[in-house]
Amino acid sequence: MKKWEYKLNISGINAETSLREYLQKKLLIPKHLIFTLRTNERVLVNNKYLPMNFPIKNGDKLHLSFIESDFSLPVQNLIPDNSIKLEILYEDDDLLVVNKPRGFKTHPNQPGETNTLLNFCEAYLNQTNQHAFMIHRLDQFTSGAIIVGKNPAVVPILVRLIKDKVIYRNYLAWTDGIINPASETIEKAIGFDPEDKRKRKIDGGKPLPAKTDYMVQSTTNNHSLVELSLHTGRTHQLRVHLASIGHPIVGDPLYNPNSDNDEMLLHSWKLTLIRPYYMDQIEIKSPLPDSFKKFM
Repeated sequence: MKKWEYKLNISGINAETSLREYLQKKLLIPKHLIFTLRTNERVLVNNKYLPMNFPIKNGDKLHLSFIESDFSLPVQNLIPDNSIKLEILYEDDDLLVVNKPRGFKTHPNQPGETNTLLNFCEAYLNQTNQHAFMIHRLDQFTSGAIIVGKNPAVVPILVRLIKDKVIYRNYLAWTDGIINPASETIEKAIGFDPEDKRKRKIDGGKPLPAKTDYMVQSTTNNHSLVELSLHTGRTHQLRVHLASIGHPIVGDPLYNPNSDNDEMLLHSWKLTLIRPYYMDQIEIKSPLPDSFKKFM
């Protein structure tokens, strides 16, 4: 049976804090996993098992042990596919940050499907008897940095960090036209497009709030290079928001069908990563694709 262990130095405590509070609020471990750690006495402080309400202090040594049975779905049913070589931007014992090529889906949608990023990651990780776990998505025609989990112990924490916008993702895109003003926040609800199930629409069916910041980095030939950051994570959010202000992304097949560029120029450029359990911060940048450089 596989085991995942974390030996940590407790830090960042400014007021009296129980072990339970530290695990739940500082390390963001879900309650059901804390319950499992407690009932099986697989959480130690200074090499001793202590009750969850026991106060801890900075400098204490914390030892956590997870096993496969702690997780309802420890392994995803992914078929390994080694047809392309991954460009890995960062790797540690718990996760990968991969430079996703444009044109590939993040994950399979049908049983037996291959040729997606997660299939490629599965083939890579199988070499060391590990598996790939999806954390978040990028659109098929979006390139750049994406996080992939290597074990189930980090998945809920990474998902929570992204949801709470503690892990930041910054994008670059070339758009049609010169955007004015040069920086602004787009705050428009996004819903389903009743005329095309592939698309999303401002104030479409079942709309959800959506918020995007943009800042123009440069302009050339009646196009703008913009840096984008997400406050929310709606499907096609960046593409829909930019199209809604009259500046669709160059090459976007859905929201800029008249573009004469063969590739959609949207790239996940910078990732501010928080590592689960250690909770330290790492900034990772993904090199721009050749299509971006040529356009410049």
